[in-house]
Amino acid sequence: MSSELSKHLQQPRKRRGFLLLISSPSGAGKTSLSRRLVADHADLALSISATTRPARPGEEHEREYYFVSSQEFDEMEGRGEFLEWANVHEHRYGTPKTPVMAALDLGKDVLFDIDWQGAKQIADNAREDSVRVFILPPSMAELSRRLYARAQDSVPVIEGRLRRAYDEIAQWGLYDYVLVNEDYDRAYADVAHIYHAERLRRDRQGWVAPFVQGLMAEKVV
Repeated sequence: MSSELSKHLQQPRKRRGFLLLISSPSGAGKTSLSRRLVADHADLALSISATTRPARPGEEHEREYYFVSSQEFDEMEGRGEFLEWANVHEHRYGTPKTPVMAALDLGKDVLFDIDWQGAKQIADNAREDSVRVFILPPSMAELSRRLYARAQDSVPVIEGRLRRAYDEIAQWGLYDYVLVNEDYDRAYADVAHIYHAERLRRDRQGWVAPFVQGLMAEKVV
């Protein structure tokens, strides 16, 4: 093998990252599944959204969200800084554009724990880079039980989330994959399998074409 060919075959295997958009009604498990997937995969980062809602107990600014005022959110939206934004549960959420697109160019994947409105906006604007996964509860009764058990919201807020869950579930047909989170470990394994498979898609592997050309140029017979 010539030194030039050897050098060609050993070029870094650069890939383009992708956007993993995970949605579910509140209480169906998207947040816990998302956090675990990110913790287990070094090349996957959780997108941090800006939001006008108050922080919940245990949440920190610039870790779970960028907690901003309504005025700050308006200014960011006016400057075109969001990849998407939406009104959800009487508050606004938006994804800062610049860090997300920079990550894709570097071959990093970005996970979005996001409502269906935001997922649709991102997929409409970046279809080739987006993979959408929707998490369903095993039943509406179980969804209600989980929301009350986590004790993070008042009764009126929980009732509102349950009412909106029907409209959110109705959007399942927009997604590439749909899972039922009946058993947490099984649901996590399914999400991880989807992530691993999508990383290997041919159109995300920019290194393959030149690598194959190098293989074809290598003479062994």
